[in-house]
Amino acid sequence: MVRLLAARLAGMIVTLLISSFLVFSAVYLAPGSPIATLTGGRPLPPETLREIEQSYNLEKPFAERYAIWLGDAVRGDFGQSIAFRQDVGPLIADRAQNSAVLVAYAGLLTLAIGIGLGAVAALRGGRLETGIVVLGAIGLAIPSFVAALLLIYLFGVQLPWFPIFGAGGGFFDKLYHLTLPAIALALANVAYVSRITRTAIATEKSREHVDTARSRGLSEQVIVRRHVLRNAAIPITTVASVTVASLIAGAVVVEFAFSIDGLGSYLVSSVTNKDFAAVQAICLILVAVFVVLSTLVDLIYTQLDPRIRLSGDRR
Repeated sequence: MVRLLAARLAGMIVTLLISSFLVFSAVYLAPGSPIATLTGGRPLPPETLREIEQSYNLEKPFAERYAIWLGDAVRGDFGQSIAFRQDVGPLIADRAQNSAVLVAYAGLLTLAIGIGLGAVAALRGGRLETGIVVLGAIGLAIPSFVAALLLIYLFGVQLPWFPIFGAGGGFFDKLYHLTLPAIALALANVAYVSRITRTAIATEKSREHVDTARSRGLSEQVIVRRHVLRNAAIPITTVASVTVASLIAGAVVVEFAFSIDGLGSYLVSSVTNKDFAAVQAICLILVAVFVVLSTLVDLIYTQLDPRIRLSGDRR
């Protein structure tokens, strides 16, 4: 177990290293240059240009720039923002809390409502299942930005129950401000998770070992708990984890719609301003979060089914 865990962690580190190199390289392959952004396109004396290049390590070879950047990033130093002339770390930290609360809020809604509706549909059946399936199809057809606009109009303008701008201050006020954004972000994902949950549970209910357990006289509650839900939890966990991770990318549109000062909106403005240091830092953080979540899911698998090894193979 310890050896497999160490191998999985080593794989995660290798994945992060490769991802960091791709993030660093992709920014420099994009059109434009940081020098043009810093100078505003104005001609400057050669001495001034050299000072700017030295300040941002632009005069060094590509490999050396990457090594310096990676070493600084490991220590939490992401360089200086070209647009704000400030350290990127504090700029990201100020916005990361809003994005983290929004994604966590939407993730909880996605898991609780999506898994709950899917389980009810599969276990109860009948008209209730049909209704949930229809609602799920409607939810999947509504993009996040459309859902955001509808929620703003209904519950922010017509029924002014929730604020529609900003992220608020303080924990409870932040939750209040982020309720509509979280619903808009979670809506399509709730529908998707509920569909997968319903399919997984329905598939397990039709398994031969479930019929065998039923013929042995076990109660339906025991059968559902021990033989249906436990086995169905594995595909549900897979889809739910990927879906929650994808909320990070979807938050960009929702943050823009509700004027939330988060990582998504900061990433968009940084790309527009060719703020290379900020773009690299945000992309690296988002990739790292996704990789760490994937590793945690692998560890959860071993708790759901001990037969699954950390390497992904069955014993």
